[in-house]
Amino acid sequence: MKKKILVLYYTQSGQLRNILDSVVSDIKDETDIDFAEIKPEQPFSFPWKASSFFDAMPESVLMVPSPIQPLPEEVISKDYDLVILGYQPWFLSPSQPTSSFLQSEYATLLNGKPVVTVVGCRNMWLNGQERVKELLQKNNAKLVGNIVLVDTHPNLISLLTVIRWAFKGQKEPSRFLPAAGVQDEDINNASRFGKTIFNSLANNTLPRLQEALLQDRAISLKPGLVVLEKRGITNFRKFAPYIRKKGGPGDPNRKGRVDLFKSLLLTGIFILSPISTLTAKLQQQLQRKQLKKAVDYFRGVTFEEGRL
Repeated sequence: MKKKILVLYYTQSGQLRNILDSVVSDIKDETDIDFAEIKPEQPFSFPWKASSFFDAMPESVLMVPSPIQPLPEEVISKDYDLVILGYQPWFLSPSQPTSSFLQSEYATLLNGKPVVTVVGCRNMWLNGQERVKELLQKNNAKLVGNIVLVDTHPNLISLLTVIRWAFKGQKEPSRFLPAAGVQDEDINNASRFGKTIFNSLANNTLPRLQEALLQDRAISLKPGLVVLEKRGITNFRKFAPYIRKKGGPGDPNRKGRVDLFKSLLLTGIFILSPISTLTAKLQQQLQRKQLKKAVDYFRGVTFEEGRL
C-alpha cells in the first residue's frame, strides 16, 4: 500500500507551491499525495499595498489567529502517514494564515503525525520556525524534518528585488536587478529532497530524517543570521503590542503607530543596516562557540523555549 502524504501550504505569490511541487516531483508515483491550500477567509492581496503590509506586522508577530476557510472533508477524514507543511515568514514570524491554521480546529489532523516543514523566504526564518515548532508541539505533532530555501543573492540585492516583487508584482529581472525570490535552479534542485523523505518514510527511519536532509544541504545557516534575527524579533515584539493597543487590523486609530513603525524599519534597513552588520560580525568573533551551538540547534528539529 502506498504511503499517504498531505502537502499543506499557504502562498501569496505562488513561489512556495512551486517549491513544494519540486520537492515531491520524484515521488508522485510511489506515494499517494494530496495538496491542500490554507485559505484565509479574508485574502491577503498580492502585490501588497504598503499600508496593508506594514499593518500586518502586529498580528503576525503576536500570532493573533484570523478565520480560515474549511479544509476539504476528504483531507480532514484521511489518515496520512506524513504531513509536509509549507510556509513563509512574515516579519520574522509565521505568515498569518499559517499560524491561524495551526491554532484552528483543523490542526487536529496533525495530531500524532510526523511533519516536515518547508520554508521559502528571502533570508530570515529562525523565529518563524521556532514558533511553528511550538505550535506543532501544542498540536501533538512530531517535527521530523525541515527544508529551507532562501534567496542567495547579496542582502541588499535581495532586499530591493523582494520590495519590487511584493509591492509591484514584478518577479522578473529588471535593468539593474535580477529576478526576485528563491532562484529557479534552487527550486528545481529541491526535487532531491523527495527521495530522502520517501526513503525515510518507507524504512521507518523518520527520527533520523533531518540528519539525512542536512546531508542533502537542506539548510545553509551562517552565525551572523542568528545575531541579526535576534535583534530584529526583539524590536518587533516591542512594537507589536504598542500598535495593537490602538486597535485591530486596519483600525484608523493605529495608523500613526503603524507609520512610525514603517519609518523606523526602513531607516534601520537602509541607513543603520551597515552598522548593524558590522556589530554582528564583531559579536560573532566574541561569541564564536555560543553561536556555533545556536547554529546546530536551529538546523535541527527539537524545540527549546526561549531560544529566540
